[in-house]
Amino acid sequence: MTSLSSSPNPSFCSRFWSSALRSKPLAPPSGGGAIRMNSGEGLVRRLGLLDLILIGIGASIGAGIFVVTGTVAHDAGPGVTISFIIAGISCVLNALCYAELASRFPAVVGGAYLYTYSAFNELTAFLVFTQLMLDYHIGAASIARSLASYVITVLELIPSLKDTIPSWVGHGQEVLGALSINILAPVILVLLTLVLCRGVKESSILNSIMTVIKVLIVLFVIIVGAFKVDVSNWSPFAPNGPKSILTGATVVFFAYVGFDAVANSAEESKRPQRDLPLGIIGSLAVCIVLYISVCLVITGMIPYKNIGEEAPLAKAFTAKGMKYVSVLISFGAVAGLTTTLLVGLYVQSRLYLGLGRDGLLPAIFAKLHPKRHTPVHSQVWVGLIASVLAGLLNVRVLSHILSVGSLTGYSVVSACVVAIRWKDKTPSTQASNRRISTRAEGIICLLAVAFSGFAGGLIFRFGASFLFVIVPSVFAIFSAVALHLRHVYTDPPGFSCPGVPLIPSLSIFVNMFLFAQIHYEAWVRFVVLSIVTLGIYAFYGQFHANPDTANGV
Repeated sequence: MTSLSSSPNPSFCSRFWSSALRSKPLAPPSGGGAIRMNSGEGLVRRLGLLDLILIGIGASIGAGIFVVTGTVAHDAGPGVTISFIIAGISCVLNALCYAELASRFPAVVGGAYLYTYSAFNELTAFLVFTQLMLDYHIGAASIARSLASYVITVLELIPSLKDTIPSWVGHGQEVLGALSINILAPVILVLLTLVLCRGVKESSILNSIMTVIKVLIVLFVIIVGAFKVDVSNWSPFAPNGPKSILTGATVVFFAYVGFDAVANSAEESKRPQRDLPLGIIGSLAVCIVLYISVCLVITGMIPYKNIGEEAPLAKAFTAKGMKYVSVLISFGAVAGLTTTLLVGLYVQSRLYLGLGRDGLLPAIFAKLHPKRHTPVHSQVWVGLIASVLAGLLNVRVLSHILSVGSLTGYSVVSACVVAIRWKDKTPSTQASNRRISTRAEGIICLLAVAFSGFAGGLIFRFGASFLFVIVPSVFAIFSAVALHLRHVYTDPPGFSCPGVPLIPSLSIFVNMFLFAQIHYEAWVRFVVLSIVTLGIYAFYGQFHANPDTANGV
């Protein structure tokens, strides 16, 4: 009786682990992905290098400048500039890894999920997808609320509408303490979803026009604001200490995710192996310069305590008596946040498309419109989720649980560069005598680097002596050196990330160090979502996934 009742468990567990450890075989860029280029079932290749750079800038320059600067400045003070620099350095390391993988993989949708599926296994890829996707959902909702607030600010420039629009329409009205009702944000999301459903050409044109407008406005703001800077406002530079700066870096980290959007545009890029690395690095470089410049200007214009949270730039110039600039900023914010939201929704639908093709999600997510070649069902789903979140939750609550998915996802991508380049160093005659495979040994070293970064971050966060931070740092260095000495690394075709495995290891360490600084709510979100993801995979994903689909690599 007992043996009969317990017999299904081993079979379920063995099925689960065999499925979870499956991976997607990696083919050269001229392989399976190229077939889709001319296939009627695929997305249409319409994006050139300039389009990709503008997509990266459009995804980044928006909430980071027009919203997040104010939120983080309240805690970090003028040190918000350092927060953006730290996050930017981390993202440069991540971008180098993304650029190599983007040039190496066949040009199909998937991004970080696809790289993880090939380098490691199916379950890890699914976990990466869900963590990144929730970041995108939350980011879209947060941006939509800020965009709605700016739209109302622009409308109130009309004398007849000033102070007549109820707060629940666009600025948000708190209800029951936990909720904040906003009607305009979901309406904006619906309109942008309709634009994306029409096709990538239409959405790319809208993104290009509005991105150029907002970059010109941001440059104008930097130049004009520089003449109003009072250096005394930069003192104290870090009023709440270095911890607030590092915590701020985890919040603003999401402001740099534009390069991830470029990687997810692979299937619609005309020349992906050449243009994707250039688009990733080029867009990130522009964003870093603009972010640092804006932070220096806004914290120098007025005391950090007086910086507005939802419209920091506009309020800073209004406080200086430059109402005309604040009006221009409001128009720039509408353009900037629109493109950020547009690209964010675009990327989300392409990720759902990839998982629908692989069977980890229902097949409806993989369906394309027969004429427009857009993933309509995925796009509508993405718009619906963001609309619900945007209509009910405020920006501060949403921002506290941001970036955890990006930090973990980018760490895994950095590990993918190392794993895919591995070439077994052990002669076949010796390999059979080893207790642990070379690959497993490498994975252990990568995990050691990650846990060292997290441990160092925790030690720093809770105020222990700096000497204790050195211990995990040294352990991470030894692990990275072991990766270098114990493995041979092949030279990839196309763009090559320099210093493998040291640069990817440094990227992982920095990402996990920042992960330790995030708000407690984000940790809870990470654990809860991981458990939910395991449940979905156990009862649906493992039975329907097929790594050898046409979307394979």
